[in-house]
Amino acid sequence: MSDNNATPSSPNYPQLLGHPRPLWMLFMTEFWERFAFYSVSWALALYVVAHFFNGSATGQAWAATIFSAYTALIYASSIFGGYVADRIIGYQRSILLGALVMAAGLFVVMLPSRDVFLIGLAMVIVGNGLFKPNISSMVGQLYARDDPRRDRGFTLFYMGINGGALLAPLLTGWMAGYFTNTPLQQNYRIVFGAAGVGMLLSLLWFWFGRRSLQGVGRPAPEAEGLSRVAWVVLGTVVAVPLVYLLLAFVSSGLSWVLGLLFVVVAVVLLAEAARQGRVQVDRVVAMLIIFAFNVLFWMFYFQLGTSFNFLAENLVDRKMFGDWVFPTGWFQSVSPLAIIVLAPVVTMGWSFFAARDKEPSIPRKFGLGLVFNGLGFAVLMYALAHLLNGQGLIPFWPLALCYVLQTVGELCLSPIGLSMVTKLAPPRLVGLAMGGWFLSLAVGGQLSGLLAGYISGASGMTATSALSGFTFSFWLLAGAGVLLLLVAPLINKLMHGVK
Repeated sequence: MSDNNATPSSPNYPQLLGHPRPLWMLFMTEFWERFAFYSVSWALALYVVAHFFNGSATGQAWAATIFSAYTALIYASSIFGGYVADRIIGYQRSILLGALVMAAGLFVVMLPSRDVFLIGLAMVIVGNGLFKPNISSMVGQLYARDDPRRDRGFTLFYMGINGGALLAPLLTGWMAGYFTNTPLQQNYRIVFGAAGVGMLLSLLWFWFGRRSLQGVGRPAPEAEGLSRVAWVVLGTVVAVPLVYLLLAFVSSGLSWVLGLLFVVVAVVLLAEAARQGRVQVDRVVAMLIIFAFNVLFWMFYFQLGTSFNFLAENLVDRKMFGDWVFPTGWFQSVSPLAIIVLAPVVTMGWSFFAARDKEPSIPRKFGLGLVFNGLGFAVLMYALAHLLNGQGLIPFWPLALCYVLQTVGELCLSPIGLSMVTKLAPPRLVGLAMGGWFLSLAVGGQLSGLLAGYISGASGMTATSALSGFTFSFWLLAGAGVLLLLVAPLINKLMHGVK
């Protein structure tokens, strides 16, 4: 059994721009995978309404259910992918197999049948489980555990994620309307095809760049044989129809399944920590508390794929420069653009405070993330209560500003969370712990669909239902953020010096 995780002394890599050179290879591998993911994410719910409900708003609730189930399972599958990498075939092989399965699934999604569409989504979910947690874990393995550049390395890696997220809706939104010269809502399938090409680019980038890792992420010598890979391939073939069944028949009850998985992961991590002593147990407990608050953040953040899309489509005045209409999908580029602009600023801010021994602790950063997420909803509350025009539409800027405020919150929370897992998890189970991190996103994603379905109701979103739902969102986020800021000293004690 191998320990593929970060060690006190990582390989002596060549440096590029102050960081290990392989970071930039992983950066671009993740860039193209995120291009694929966010191409599907902006189009998915809109495609379901347009294609399977002929554009009727009555399809919004089911579209929200499918989007949230897809999002939840994307992240939940990371648990199994992390375990496969930790214990069976290593990180590099997991990433390569996952990328191949995802690419195939994205091309299957293009087919118009509802059942085939769900099978394609199931393939994407299973492949993503093998890919996503393991490439994030490998970033941590490039640095020694006490290397002060680790958080900044994850923030730079996060810029790669958002570079792909920025390009995806801009390019694929334009392709959907241009290449077929017909209305945008009829051409979402070209978006899925472009996502498949992006995933192939991610696969090729990692295939040719993996040698720079100097063996990090390879399986142990006794596990080098291909028989283990064959078993994982067989498991993948079995997993796809199981995930299809979850999407097709039990997506509304998925929260219970995910909750049970979360409990199992917590027990496994605590059991491993108990073998190493009280300090490691306390650190795992602190990590699990942060995971719980992370669920709340993503429950509301993931409205971008459902209720925010429906808001933009039906309740936002998108006319600009005469008769030109700002595409709904392009709103999805606001957040990654803001991250690319603001990530260096936030990184320099943390460095500035760290140099003066005043950098906020991990739980305080998470608390700030929740508060900024809540402020985004406060802007929408104001717009829906005071800025509706004669046609029942709000201006363009409140939704754009909401995305920017949520982005500030995301920068306070998400890259810090990835780094936190690599520092607080038991060393032998970093991959599983990273899967637990993504499972907390999965639970948030599933709950986001329940909220979006409530806001839309049986007949579709209205200004009144949106105002009610967004008001609830603001108060819950703000309250959770303030609570976390207040209990941060207690969580810091559990972390035993980890910063």
